[in-house]
Amino acid sequence: MTKTKIGIIGGAGYTAGELLRLLINHPEVEIAFVHSTSNAGEPVTSVHGGLLGETDLIFSDTHPLEDIDLLFLCSAHGHSRKFWEENSRPDGLKVIDLAQDFRDESEGYVYGLPEANFSRIRGARSVANPGCFATAIQLSLLPLAAAGLLPEKGDINVTALTGSTGAGVKPGSTTHFSWRNDNISVYKPFTHQHLKEIAMTLSQLQPGFSSEINFVPVRGDFARGIFAIVTLDSALDEEEAVKLYKDYYASAPFAVVSDSPVDLKQAVNTNKAVIHVEKHGRKLLVTCAEDNLLKGASGQAVQNMNIMLGLDQREGLRLKPSAF
Repeated sequence: MTKTKIGIIGGAGYTAGELLRLLINHPEVEIAFVHSTSNAGEPVTSVHGGLLGETDLIFSDTHPLEDIDLLFLCSAHGHSRKFWEENSRPDGLKVIDLAQDFRDESEGYVYGLPEANFSRIRGARSVANPGCFATAIQLSLLPLAAAGLLPEKGDINVTALTGSTGAGVKPGSTTHFSWRNDNISVYKPFTHQHLKEIAMTLSQLQPGFSSEINFVPVRGDFARGIFAIVTLDSALDEEEAVKLYKDYYASAPFAVVSDSPVDLKQAVNTNKAVIHVEKHGRKLLVTCAEDNLLKGASGQAVQNMNIMLGLDQREGLRLKPSAF
């Protein structure tokens, strides 16, 4: 059986490293090139040391688009548009962009949140992979939006903690170990860029939705994972809310509704989002744990690839959480 040929642009970053970890063991694909200008000619393992003994791939300074079937764009935000300004796209080439450039669904891209847009992704030529925070927050709210039950008045309050890998591979004052370890801090309160894509999806499911989402992102003192805490007013009782969530995600292999409170280690190293719903008076509390590099980035990109290629969504993504 002929395998789908894959190319990766921006091969030295965290998202590309996770893609490689998944794709080198994916039974239906073959990696044709991993492009990185700054590392061209060097083994992929010189950057992604965790793949030592797993692959002999070499970073390339060329990207022959005509030789592949699907391209992953893993460069920094803003570089995807620049890439297409400088390169011609062959007819038939499928693209999954992991940056934020096309998350507004401009230029024919479909927003790649499978739990909301499965049928559109299946027929798409271009998919914009969601942001990591956006994925966790949307999965916490999609069942309510689909049922038209998000509050028309009143706010939705979100606090979400992220691991240091969410800031990317390039070192910075808020990412290096000596600052991040045993530390916690708020950043971009109420202004985070992922709010735009969250509002887009929710308003598509619940036309007219305009409530404020008060989102406070928090830097956690761990490497990977996102833990989102969402509260809002709801007339549903707990039993009704749990049923709503379980029914909505019944056919979604990576959205798991737990009867017990969830923790981050249930999701880290997997493509799962683990969700718990409970009621306190009029307040509905939804917690969601995911791996920011997998369900929040590269794992979801592979999930989108599987859907676009007509494969089982779980192909290459049957991963066990790191429990200890």
